[in-house]
This record gives sequence, structure tokens and C-alpha cells, in this order.
Amino acid sequence: MTINCKGQLIDLKTPKVMGILNVTPDSFFDGGLYKNEADIILQVTKMLDQGATFIDVGAYSSRPNSPFVSQDEELQRIIPIINLLVKTFPNIIISVDTFRSEVAKQTILAGAAIINDISGGFRDEKMLQTIANLNVPYIMMHMRGDAETMQNLTDYNDITNDLILYFSKQISACRKLGIIDLIIDPGFGFAKTTEQNFKLLKKLELLQIIDTPLLAGISRKSMIYKTLNITAKEALNGTTALHMVALQKGAKILRVHDVKEALECISLYNTTFNV
Repeated sequence: MTINCKGQLIDLKTPKVMGILNVTPDSFFDGGLYKNEADIILQVTKMLDQGATFIDVGAYSSRPNSPFVSQDEELQRIIPIINLLVKTFPNIIISVDTFRSEVAKQTILAGAAIINDISGGFRDEKMLQTIANLNVPYIMMHMRGDAETMQNLTDYNDITNDLILYFSKQISACRKLGIIDLIIDPGFGFAKTTEQNFKLLKKLELLQIIDTPLLAGISRKSMIYKTLNITAKEALNGTTALHMVALQKGAKILRVHDVKEALECISLYNTTFNV
């Protein structure tokens, strides 16, 4: 189970960590924290030193009811960051969080290696063909609607089965275009109630039938802090608890704000199940 990132084969048999770098002013946890080059380099240095395999860069917040950002603004935000990271960290593996095919194209040309699409190819009809042309790994997430509408689109027959059908159809479309390296993300918190998030997590191992690496993006999300009646800033312990559940149920990549703690969780998981 490997993915090819700019000629470097990453083996996902052992779970990996994807560190989050949001360069938006309004992300739910770390929006506005990284406003200049020094702050960005310091944060990425920290995440890489702590053991992150991937750095996921996003310039358009996907939190519920986040404001619209034009394609030009998204590019103006993210391209300088990609250039900075590639120059500073020549061996870095950058994932770009975008649903726009042109942003995907421009960031890959600038030195990114992976595209992480929250819409799974549904918000830009050119995305899948663009990924095929670029020949890069593609992370497809499950969601419905957009930032303004998704929390009203939570009617499922059976959420786990519905996701299996969704991913099966999209993977088939990707394979027909020649896309090789695919990763699925069930999209915790996107068009799902808190109860549905936990039902999905409880049966997450069923997604392994798709035979595609699984990414879990649970870090500090509302399913944790609303359940515990705390804030996102207080949700690290809850995040770690659910990361262990996700690993036990087959997650191969943890997308996180806190790299050190996620790597410790993976280390304990590996030790427990390899004794």
C-alpha cells in the first residue's frame, strides 16, 4: 500500500501523519495564526521535526458558513506559501487542500505533491481529469453541498453504506481516467450530525472493503468538543482518544493539528498490535 509523491514512494502499511497548515484568516482552530513567512517556517519546521510525513496546506476555509473566496484570491494566498516551503524544505511532501482544478494544477506545478479535495471531484467538473493529467495522488473526501448548505444535508439511509457507494462510484470514475493513487476521507463533520459522525467512526472498518488507504480528519473537530462541552482549544485529549479508535479501524493517515501527540498515538498503536 504505497503512494507515489514526486517519485518518492510512501508506504502506508505503517500509519502516517499529515500536519495541517491553514493560511486562512478564519479556520475554526488555527485561522490567522500564520500570517508571515517566519511564522509559517517555524510551524512547518516544528511539524516536520516531530515526524509529519505530509504537510497539508489550505487557503480556503471549509468550516460551516465560511465566507466565499475567489479562485484568484485562493491562488494569491497559496502559491507564495508553496514556493516558500519548497525553497525552505526541498524534500517536503505538500498536500494542497482545494476543490478547484486550476488551483490544483498551479500548486502542483509550484512543487506540491498531493491534492486533497473536500468535494471528491463534485464541485469542479474538471478536477478528476486534471488529477489524471498531473498524475498525482488524490485524496477524495465525502461531503454534500458546500460550506453554507452542508449542515442541512444530513439525511442518509445508512451513513456507512451510503459512503461506500459514494466512494465506489467516484473511484470507478477515477480509475477510468487512469488515476492510480487514491486515498479516501469519510469527511467527519461535513454534512453529518455529531451522532452520525460517531456512527461512522464506530463502523469505520467497513470502509476497508473499498481497498483504498483511509485518511481520518478528526483533529479538534466539533464532534469532540461539543460532546465534551469544551472548546476546540481544549480538545487535544479527545482528539487523541478518537485517533486511536480510527487507527484500530484501519486509518492509514491522520490529518492533525498536533503532530507530536498523533505520532505518539501511532507509536503506541504499532507497539500494541505488533507485540
